[in-house]
Amino acid sequence: MSVSFDPMTITLPEDIESVVLRPGPPRYRYSDEEFARFCAEYPDLRIEMNSAGEVIIMAPVVSEGGKRNFNLTGQFWAWVEKDGTGVGFDSSAGFTLPNGAKRSPDVSWIRRERWDALTDDQKNEFAPVCPDFVVELRSKSDRLSTLQEKMEEYLANGAQAGWLIDPVEKKVHIYRPGVVVEVIANPSEISGEGSLRGFTLNLNGILK
Repeated sequence: MSVSFDPMTITLPEDIESVVLRPGPPRYRYSDEEFARFCAEYPDLRIEMNSAGEVIIMAPVVSEGGKRNFNLTGQFWAWVEKDGTGVGFDSSAGFTLPNGAKRSPDVSWIRRERWDALTDDQKNEFAPVCPDFVVELRSKSDRLSTLQEKMEEYLANGAQAGWLIDPVEKKVHIYRPGVVVEVIANPSEISGEGSLRGFTLNLNGILK
């Protein structure tokens, strides 16, 4: 759905997944500063920008979804602190992918040497880096196809692994570069591979 942009009034109908705003003439896109200012005006909304420069405003997560996300983030934080090889982020962190999209995965992780290679200014913006690992947690309003496209976008822009957790259909989709997506039905836990070896996510309270 597309609507004209009025910075004073933004409403989200309850029966749609998101609203897409085109903030100007064809091919116009917000600068990093403009996008950051726009996001700051609406801190209660989930806002991203796709590679075409369209601003995507998604409905806030309902309470049950927030509980699942808290569970997910807490478990991942504990592993990141213990492992020490990378830096973890929650759903409030945004990144500028190589294709120009600005995305905010529900959970993400970047190897410490890649994060440390960024300047302080870059870290304090929508950092120009694609996370090595991303997790998207499907909420009540999310279309599965939309999240699947985002997962493919992460891989195309450099992510080395990704999990799409779908409490609606009780499935986990595992993404790896150059490999067919693996779909696991109703698992009780899922474990990381490669750089994420040692991380096991208990899905009680998230998927179940």
